[in-house]
Amino acid sequence: MTDEFDALDGERLEGKRDRLARLLSVLRVLHAHGEAGVTPREVARRTGMSPRTVYRDLSALQNEMQVPLWSEGGKWGVQPGAFLPAMRLTLQEAMAVFLAARLMTRYTDRFDPSLASAFSKLEEGLPDALHGHVERTLDEMARRRTDEAFNRRVADLTRAWAEQRVVRLQYAPAAYDGEREPEWREVRPYLLEPSLETHALYLIGFDEGRGALRTFKVERILDLSLTLRRFAAPSEEDLATALRPAWDIMWDQPPTQVVLRFAPSVAARVREAVWHPSQVVAQAPDGSLEWRATVAGTIEIRLWILSWGEDVEVLAPASLRDDVASSHARAAARYRR
Repeated sequence: MTDEFDALDGERLEGKRDRLARLLSVLRVLHAHGEAGVTPREVARRTGMSPRTVYRDLSALQNEMQVPLWSEGGKWGVQPGAFLPAMRLTLQEAMAVFLAARLMTRYTDRFDPSLASAFSKLEEGLPDALHGHVERTLDEMARRRTDEAFNRRVADLTRAWAEQRVVRLQYAPAAYDGEREPEWREVRPYLLEPSLETHALYLIGFDEGRGALRTFKVERILDLSLTLRRFAAPSEEDLATALRPAWDIMWDQPPTQVVLRFAPSVAARVREAVWHPSQVVAQAPDGSLEWRATVAGTIEIRLWILSWGEDVEVLAPASLRDDVASSHARAAARYRR
């Protein structure tokens, strides 16, 4: 029975890869014809598919993958500016892009068709060793669930960010934030940022109703539309300065100096990485490590501190020290029970 299920899973994965390859073939033909467009029958002739399959794939490209297509007078094409110019990467550059994309696959639990398409394009022309890594990544992604509503929101936010257009969105408060009803906001999208802590995607933008920069978890955006109003985005330097204090995503909390003492057994491991741009470390004679940094609040760094267990001690601030100590005490009591 297990062999039958494995065979079915293999067939499904193979079918998804075949469909993705088919969609990419259709897209290449559309892109090659530029503004002149091309008829579905010609696409069918170029790709060796039936016209019915081509029509179905055109619908999938437009509705599922949110590719901006146009159709007029029996011809189809891709909206101007929908694709960026081709890049010519060295092997080292391709590896760098691949590793960055691998991080994206680790942070999310959904199937992202845009990421899968990017992987497929990256795969072309790579050496066999790297080609195999890309194939395994595509297999891994194909096993994940597809959230069409989420993918559509990300596509709309990406378009709004690129075109500098204000979005109107309905946002649900966090479950721990009381019983408040979802609210409508008008936001200037400045940045989309993934979080490795929460495995979620966040929109960082200017909330016009509140007159301030705010962070929105994309998974809690219930509805979204692009307005016709445009905005001038802040400079990259100003945005980077505003976000610099964040430990992960939350940057709009009061700046707080955190001082930690790591045990000698983990001191070398802590020194191997720069955990925050403001960090300062000092080795003590007994081999322990004093680590300090100024971060935006303590909500996010608290989880990192707890992940080190007994190998770290909070020296400051006192409120964080008490919080971490209480968490360890509650955990110890639970294990005693």
